[in-house]
Amino acid sequence: MTTPRLKAACSTTIVSAASKPTTPWAPHERERESLAETGEPFSCLNAVELFADLTTEDMDTLDRMSPPRLFHSGELVFSQSQPIKALFILKAGRIRIFRVAEDGTTLTIAILEPGAVFGEMLLVGMQMYDNYAEALEESTVCQLSAAEVENHFLSNPKLAVKISRLLGEQVARLEERLTDMALRPLSARTAATLCKLADAAPRNRFTHSVAVKLTHEQLAGLLGATREATSKTMSDFAARKLLRQGRGRIIIEDAEGLRRISRTTF
Repeated sequence: MTTPRLKAACSTTIVSAASKPTTPWAPHERERESLAETGEPFSCLNAVELFADLTTEDMDTLDRMSPPRLFHSGELVFSQSQPIKALFILKAGRIRIFRVAEDGTTLTIAILEPGAVFGEMLLVGMQMYDNYAEALEESTVCQLSAAEVENHFLSNPKLAVKISRLLGEQVARLEERLTDMALRPLSARTAATLCKLADAAPRNRFTHSVAVKLTHEQLAGLLGATREATSKTMSDFAARKLLRQGRGRIIIEDAEGLRRISRTTF
C-alpha cells in the first residue's frame, strides 16, 4: 500500500525531471565536454615546464581563459577542414598529429604525451594548417588563443627563450626521422620507435612491464611504412621474444634487444 509520504516523494521527482531542459539526440553531433568540477584546483599550465616562469597571477588568468576539455578516443581536436589558430596544452591522455596524402595514406608526425604543447601558432613559429590532431584515448586539452599567447608569453624573455628551444628540439626530431626513413632499415626504425614510446609509457606497478598503446596501422603511420611491412616486422620481433602483441597494445619483453636492433644500419 502506497503511503502519502511515498506519493509526495514520487510527485516531487517526476516534476523535477520534467522541468529539466532536454537536448534532442543527434547522431555525429556532440558538444565537447568540459571536465566536471572536483573541488581541486586544476591547471593546464602547472604540469608544463615551458610555463614554469609565469607568475601566479598569470597562471590564474590563463587558467580562467583556457578551461580544460575532454576529447574521446578517435575525436579530432582540429583538422585541415577546421583549422584553429591556437596553442593547445595536453594535460592528460595522448594526441596523434598526422597528415593525409592525396592517395589517402596517413603519415603520423608525432604522438604527444601529457605536457606537450602543439597547435597553429604563427607567432612562435608553429604551423599545423596541413595537419590533423586526433585523441588516441580520452584526453584532456586546454586551448589558448593567439592574443592570449602574445599578451602573456612573448613579453616574458625567459619564456621566449624556452619557446625557441622547444621549436629547435622539434626541428631536430623531424630531421632525425627524415634521416632514419632515408638511410635505416624498417626493423631498426621500428625498434627505435618502440623504445622511445616505451620510455614515455607508464610501467605496470605489479609486473613492471611496459605496454605501448598503439595499433599496427598507427605504428605504420609513425614509421612512414605500409601496414603490411610493419606487421611483418612486428611478427618477427614477437617470434624473437622481443615483445608480445595484444589488441591495440604492444608489451615490451626485451627492451635491450630492441635497442640493439635500433642501432643497426643494414
